[in-house]
Formats: sequence, structure tokens, C-alpha cells
Amino acid sequence: MNACVLYSGGKDSSLMAVILQKLGYEVELVTVNFGTFQSWKAAAESASNIGFKHRVLEADRNVLESAVDTIIKDGFPNNGINQIHLHALELASSNYHLIADGTRRDDRVPKLNINQIQSFEDRNHVQYMTLAGFGHKTIEDLSERLFTVKKELTSMENNSDYEIEIRHMIGEREGEEAAFNIFPEHVQSRVIGWRENE
Repeated sequence: MNACVLYSGGKDSSLMAVILQKLGYEVELVTVNFGTFQSWKAAAESASNIGFKHRVLEADRNVLESAVDTIIKDGFPNNGINQIHLHALELASSNYHLIADGTRRDDRVPKLNINQIQSFEDRNHVQYMTLAGFGHKTIEDLSERLFTVKKELTSMENNSDYEIEIRHMIGEREGEEAAFNIFPEHVQSRVIGWRENE
């Protein structure tokens, strides 16, 4: 059966892809893009480096604009990112019966509650899988065993998270300083290949 993983190029979504592949699924890595910035490029490179198919799903720009409105109003990104994540899941559900992502136990965003998950699965007749049983330390340990990971300050070029197009649109509307205030500088981990056995 085909499965997709909403893919950022990071270790969480890469680990989910490996788990599904080991379980016998034909896995496609999917990055959602709203057409404002080519944020999918880093994810496509990571997917290629670990041998997975990658696809860009074109999303409705109005959803991004609405999420950015929410983020600017709130002054923090959580609610807006969750709006985008729900839209991404809905988009994927028209092409796949199993949709997964790298959301882990201690993530705060994006994160669906149990009612949202059940509603999403029931309405779309799909299965939704996350890393909800895995904590940060476990993900670090497992990904260290599997992948070569590059850690660097996040930029528009090395990241395929929802943050990139949000940041881009906030920058266009409110200026770069406003985007930086909402998304301060932080370290980004990106999978760049398989770990070589020593």
C-alpha cells in the first residue's frame, strides 16, 4: 500500500519514512508548498540523498494568507502552523490512504488533538500515523544510528518546514524584523544522507 510522509527533510520525518518502508509500505515523501517561495528544495535534496521519492503538493495560497493573519494577530506561530498542517493533511488525503508525519510526543506544534485526528481519519477514510510515542532523546538516538545529519542555523535555503513560507510572507507584509521576532534564530537539523557503517 502507498503511504506518504509530510516531509521537511529533518530527522523526525525521515525516521517515519524508514519505519513505514520497513513495514512494507511504498513510501513517498511529500512537501506542501503554497507557491510563494520554493521551500521544498531542501526536502527534495534530503529525500534524494536517502533514496525516497519526493513530491511537491501545491497548496491554496489563501490558506497560507489566513494562517499568516492568525500568526500576526496572535504574535506567535502555533495556531497558524496548526491551520497549515491540517490543510496539508487534507491535501494528502486525496492521494494516499496512509498519511504520516514526524510529529513526536514532546512537540508543541504542529500537533493535532485526539478529536482532530479521529475526525480527520473518519471524514477522509484514511489512517494517520505519527511518532507520538517517541520523545526527543529517542529520536536523536535513532536518527544518529541511521542518518548523517547537518545542524546549522535555519535559513530560507536549508529548511522545508511550514515556517519558511510563513516567514517569507510575513517579511513581505511586515518586514524582516517582524518575521524574525516571530521566528527567532534557531538551529535546524537536516538529513543529508545515510550514516556509513564504521
